Amino acid sequence: MDALTCLKKLQYVGVLSFATVDGEGNPQVRNISAIHYEPDALCFFTARGKSFCRELLSDGRVQILGYTRYKEMIRVSGKAFAAPAGEQKKWVDAIFKEQPYLANVYPGETREIGIVFCLRDMEIEYFNLGVSPIFRETYLIGKGARSGRGYEITGACTGCGICAGCCPQQAILPGMPYQILQEHCLHCGNCFEKCPSGAVLPKGKVSGGDQNG
Repeated sequence: MDALTCLKKLQYVGVLSFATVDGEGNPQVRNISAIHYEPDALCFFTARGKSFCRELLSDGRVQILGYTRYKEMIRVSGKAFAAPAGEQKKWVDAIFKEQPYLANVYPGETREIGIVFCLRDMEIEYFNLGVSPIFRETYLIGKGARSGRGYEITGACTGCGICAGCCPQQAILPGMPYQILQEHCLHCGNCFEKCPSGAVLPKGKVSGGDQNG
C-alpha cells in the first residue's frame, strides 16, 4: 500500500464525504463525486454560492473520507486552495469530462458558476478492518503533516504485561518498555485505560524524555 494506491482506491469509491467547519465552528459534511485525481493532487468542483465554497475560501482545511467494499477506510486531511485562475477551465473541463452527469446539473455556460479547489499537501490514513490483525498506515503527499493519533508506551512502564493481555489485536510486544505495533493498533484506548502505572499515553502528550525507542 502507498499514497498513490490510496488515491486510486478513492477514485473507485467515487462518492466521498468531505468535512469542513463553518464560520460558527459547526462541523459540516457533504458527499461529493465531482473529483479529478492527479498523482500528487486531488481537485474537486463546487459552486461559488455554496456554503462549502465559502468554508473552503475562509479556512481551507478539509477532511475527506472514503470506505471501500473491502472494509478499508481511507481518510485524507489537508488544506485546499482554489486553483489559479488560469487553470480553472482546465480542471473544470477535466472534471466534467470524467463525470458526465455534471452536464445535467450545470448545463451549458452555467458551469461557470463553479470553482475548482486543489489539495496538494495531504496526509492519507489507510485503515483496513478486513484483515487480521487490522492494518493501518499513514502516507504523506507534498508537504502534508503527520498527525499524532494513537497511543505510545512511555518509560514509566513496569513490564507487568496487562496492556498486551487486554489488546484486542495483540498489537503490543513485551519489553522495557512494552511496544505498540502501530500498524496493527486500533486506537481503541484499552491499554491506556487498563495500564496500572499510567505508562500509556496518547501520542502528542508524551514528553521527549519519556518516549520509547
